Amino acid sequence: MKRLPILAALGLAFVLCETAQAFPVKLGVYKFIDKPDAKCPDQVIITEENAPYFEGGYTINGQANLSSFAEPFTIAASDFFSVTWVANLKKPYRQCVATAGIEKYGDSETPYLSHLRLRFIGGKVYLILDLTGIRDANGFTASILKKRVNAGNPTWSWGGSD
Repeated sequence: MKRLPILAALGLAFVLCETAQAFPVKLGVYKFIDKPDAKCPDQVIITEENAPYFEGGYTINGQANLSSFAEPFTIAASDFFSVTWVANLKKPYRQCVATAGIEKYGDSETPYLSHLRLRFIGGKVYLILDLTGIRDANGFTASILKKRVNAGNPTWSWGGSD
């Protein structure tokens, strides 16, 4: 079981480095049992794509346009391995209490990927990019290279060595 995170990360890097296209990342939204009737998004689509290859490493660029249910984002917390963006939910979604996790990465079902997650709580939405436990081909921890907000939407780059 210890090898699953490594295999998942290597598989993710391989899928991304195979072509230069963007990959939609589908996050399923799971409502809190005590708030089953609250209006929440059914799913969330985020985009990640590989940057041009460079010898010795890889970079994955991502963006999340969540303006259909959220106000502009800000960065709430970050370090080398994790970043959390936060935004107020738009009025129809303010009662949403739920979480979201990766269900599909491109065309692949991905039960072991968890580097992108969402929390909906307290009238806010939190987008979390967390590379904790994701190791690259050389056994080093992948790290966040850039984290920003562009036109109110989270954008990022992360990578590792190959």
